[in-house]
Amino acid sequence: MELVYVPAPGITCLVRTALQKLIKIKHTADIYHSLPMPLSSPSMPKTRKVRNYISNSRESVRMFSNNLLEALSKVHYSVPLFVYIPVIATTAYLSYTQSNLAVIIQVILALSGLACWTFTEYILHRFVFHFVPKSKAGQRLHFIMHGVHHDYPNDAKRLVMPPSVSIPLALLFYSLFYLVLPSGSNNAFFTGFITGYLVYDMTHYILHHYNFKSRLGKALKKHHMIHHYANPDKAFGVSSTIWDKVFHSDK
Repeated sequence: MELVYVPAPGITCLVRTALQKLIKIKHTADIYHSLPMPLSSPSMPKTRKVRNYISNSRESVRMFSNNLLEALSKVHYSVPLFVYIPVIATTAYLSYTQSNLAVIIQVILALSGLACWTFTEYILHRFVFHFVPKSKAGQRLHFIMHGVHHDYPNDAKRLVMPPSVSIPLALLFYSLFYLVLPSGSNNAFFTGFITGYLVYDMTHYILHHYNFKSRLGKALKKHHMIHHYANPDKAFGVSSTIWDKVFHSDK
């Protein structure tokens, strides 16, 4: 089956030009990538080759023919708040009541966990979410995990991580910290780590749907828009730009 070449919509060109002026980039990167088509559309080719395809409306795309899987791939931005604020409160309480550590040590552990999240966020985004396998099955998985967000960056239901993905990952990291950290320190560390994740999820949603007046907010939005509209191989940090600066991937 032939590949279908889809040019970027006209509005995309206008938006990209405006963003280039905003972020002072002279040339937009040529981005060629293979992406799966919606899985529920048998009349459409399984793979398309797209040049700079970005939808700037709030439209969504169906990824699964199974209604349950499709529903699990979408989530309202407030859901992580309801899921993880109780988790944060619980692990903080357990750390305070069950560990023999001084409060200042627990605070330091929580801040260390927060810093660990920012590094984890960067590593996952750069080396996992942006790794595109050669196999068709791998490309489908890549599209489901992250490619869909680059094609439809303003789809409000696919901006924060759905609990069907984030809860297993949270359990994995909690277990890892329990195994590798000194006894009694894992709850405080995880409190900071999962707080960092929640800040990341909320920041990501806000960056796509709100304009900022603060200098920090404008800097974060500019940084993230570089990643979406100028060069997807740069500016991987969302809640922080520090690791992009450390690894020279900020611009």
